[in-house]
Amino acid sequence: MSVIDRSFIERVAALYLFWRAEQRRRDHRRRIWVHQTLRRRTQFGEFHHLLQELRLDDGRFQRYFRLSRAQFDDLLSRIGARITLQDTNYRRSIPAAERLSICLRFLATGDSFRTIASSYRVGVSTVCQIVALVVTAIWDCLVEDYMAVPTTEDWRSIAEGFQERWNFPLCVGAVDGKHVVLKAPPNSGSQFHNYKGTFSIVLLAVVDAKYRFRVIDVGEYGRTSDGGILANSTFGQALQAGTLHLPPDRPLSGAEDRGPQPHVFVADEAFPLRRNLMRPFPGRTLPPERRVFNYRLSRARLVVENAFGILSSQWRMYRRLIEVHPEVAEKCVKATCVLHNFMRCSEGREAPAVRGAGQAGEEPLPGMGRVAANNSSREAVRVRDVFMEHFSAEGAVPWQPTE
Repeated sequence: MSVIDRSFIERVAALYLFWRAEQRRRDHRRRIWVHQTLRRRTQFGEFHHLLQELRLDDGRFQRYFRLSRAQFDDLLSRIGARITLQDTNYRRSIPAAERLSICLRFLATGDSFRTIASSYRVGVSTVCQIVALVVTAIWDCLVEDYMAVPTTEDWRSIAEGFQERWNFPLCVGAVDGKHVVLKAPPNSGSQFHNYKGTFSIVLLAVVDAKYRFRVIDVGEYGRTSDGGILANSTFGQALQAGTLHLPPDRPLSGAEDRGPQPHVFVADEAFPLRRNLMRPFPGRTLPPERRVFNYRLSRARLVVENAFGILSSQWRMYRRLIEVHPEVAEKCVKATCVLHNFMRCSEGREAPAVRGAGQAGEEPLPGMGRVAANNSSREAVRVRDVFMEHFSAEGAVPWQPTE
C-alpha cells in the first residue's frame, strides 16, 4: 500500500470517528427532557420564593408587577381558565398564576426572554409561548369591560368630561399616535423604519378626559404618517363615513346664536382638519383669536400625550427595544392598553382638573413653533372658526390673554 493511500484511509477513518462522536453527543442531548437547572424550578424559581415573600408587602409587589395584589388576583380570576393547560403523564403544566407572573414581568420590564427564563427557571421557548398566550387572553377577557366600543351615551359622557376638566366643549376624545420601537424584523426592508431612525409599529389612540384609552389601532408600519395611519384605521374610516354614533350636533354653551355644532376630536398638526377632527391653525405669527384656539386645543389634546407617558412609565417595555415578532408586539401593546384602563378603573383614579397656565402668573400660551398647513373642506374650516370665536367670546376662560 502506498503512502498516499494510507494517508487517505487515515483521513477517512478520522472523519468517521469524528462523525460517530458527534452522533453520540447529539443522541445524549436528546435524552435530556428537561435541563437540570429547570428541574429545580419549584426550589429556586423566582415565582415560588421571591413572589411569595412579595405578597407580604403590597408596595413591593406593585412595583414588581405594576399591579396590586388585589388587581393581580382579580386579573387571574378573569383569565385563569384561558391560560391553564392540561397536565400530562410526562410533566405537570406551569400554573396559571406563574404564567401570568412571567408575562407581567416581561411587560413591566421589557427584559429579554432569556433573562426572564433564567429568573423563573423555565425554557426560553416556554417564556415566548407564555407571553403570546397570556397577552392574547388579557385582551380577549378585558376588552369588553374596559375598552368596549363607545356608544352615543358614552361619547356624550366623554364630552362632559372634557368640558368640565379641560374647558373644551363638544370634545369626544384626543387623538395621537405613538411609535413602539422594535428590533428590525428580518427581510422587512424599510417598512418599519420611521422618521426617528428606528424601527417601530404605531399605536393610534383616542383618549378621554380621564386618561383612559377608548379606541386604539395597533400594528401600522412605522414609516406611515399619523394622517395615513388614521386614514387606514377602522376608526378613521368610521369617522370619515360618519358611523361612530356620535351625539347629534348641539349649540355651544352660551352661543346658541352660532347654531348647532358637531362633536369633535382634537389632534395635532400631523392630522387633517375635518368636520369632526380639529387641528391647530398653521403658522407662527397668528392673531390673538387663533392663538387662543391653538392653546385651548393643545390643552385638551395633552391628555393623550399624558396617557402615553403614563403607559410607558407603567410598562417599561416601551422604553426598551422590543425583540419579539411584530405580531407578538402588537398583542403586547393591546394588552398594556387594556390593563391601563383596568388599573385606572379598579383603583378609581381620575385625572386632576388642571386649570391651565396663567393662574400663577405663568405664560398662558406657550410657544408652539411652526404648524404646517393642510388642505381642508369649507365645512371643517367653518366649524373651527366657530370654536375659535367661541373661545374668544362667551367661552373664554380667565387665564387667556385679552390681546
